[in-house]
Amino acid sequence: MASLLFAAGCSAQASVPVADDAYIRLAAVPGRPAVGYFNLLGGAKDTSLVRVEAPGASRAEMHGSRMTSNGMVTMESLSAVPVSAKADVAFAPGGRHVMLFGLPKSMVAGAEVPLTLRFADGTATRVAAKVIAAGDGAPE
Repeated sequence: MASLLFAAGCSAQASVPVADDAYIRLAAVPGRPAVGYFNLLGGAKDTSLVRVEAPGASRAEMHGSRMTSNGMVTMESLSAVPVSAKADVAFAPGGRHVMLFGLPKSMVAGAEVPLTLRFADGTATRVAAKVIAAGDGAPE
């Protein structure tokens, strides 16, 4: 598991949600937002993910994709994502994801970037995200 807990007294912090398998897909068109994905395992109690931060990004927005009644896929902004105790929450292509705007030009495929996930209960988790190019497959 490629996660690092970001909380005081990191030793026995299984009560804090933990993230792993994080990656950032760079935009195919320069100047467009990159997209962040990760898996999240809820901690000992229910909470909500309320913010994701990436160094150098001018802003990060959580979004969800859904199918409309006319068969079109639409994306909507999410102000919070519920994270139930010990439950898995996926941020994956075709579903929830994080749009990362204004990334520096120095962020290139092969780099590793820390994402900080902040929760409604005041806790936070940090995970290392591998940066991949627009056309690359998801990391193993």
